[in-house]
Amino acid sequence: MIIGASRGLGRALFEGLAEPGNTMIGVSRSLPRDLKLPRGAYQQWIYADFSSPRTAVQHIEAESPDTLDTLICNIGIWEKTAFSDNYAFLQQTDDETISLVDVNITSILLLLKRLIPKLLSSNSAKPQILLTGSTSGLRQSGRPEMAFGASKTALNGIADALRENFREEQLAVTSLQLGYLNTDDDLSVPRDTAAHNGNGELIPVHDVVNLVKTLLTLSEASFVRELVLPAIKDPRF
Repeated sequence: MIIGASRGLGRALFEGLAEPGNTMIGVSRSLPRDLKLPRGAYQQWIYADFSSPRTAVQHIEAESPDTLDTLICNIGIWEKTAFSDNYAFLQQTDDETISLVDVNITSILLLLKRLIPKLLSSNSAKPQILLTGSTSGLRQSGRPEMAFGASKTALNGIADALRENFREEQLAVTSLQLGYLNTDDDLSVPRDTAAHNGNGELIPVHDVVNLVKTLLTLSEASFVRELVLPAIKDPRF
């Protein structure tokens, strides 16, 4: 299951991880058009709007299958003026800050409560959760976005606590700390072209898909705790 699967990185993961015999479950506010899945790969879509976390997770719980092998939480919104020269913390409205926290933190906590039992009841030898974080959530990230940075830092705490809660059940939890992505070029664009278009400052979604594929093929004896993926020209790293 991929949360936030209709566009950008989520869509790339949905298309790129699909294989014949797999059932891909996408969660989004709208159904994407012109999906490119291999023959024999199955798909299911669940509508959810995380601006109302309680309603969204109740719907996902009801519509999702009884068992899941992998959950990819690709949830994340940011301030309207984030990553621009116009951003100023003191100018953010209270409603915007509360909404961001509800989507980026509250919805994930409620979602995990409802879906972890489905992961642990699966026949998979290695149930997995991948949390899409951000380099903005790392110490000394060099970014001023207050609410977004705080929410991604909180995600690191969620990941640590999950591992301790479910270590005996062998639940693998990986934090993906991603830098700036080139989401304009989808998987239909050759990877090298997408990398060139990013000029070393944006990461092709192809790279993230390839890394996630590797994570999903590791044996049950190991897992990747945290993966940090900045762009090659990112001066913060």
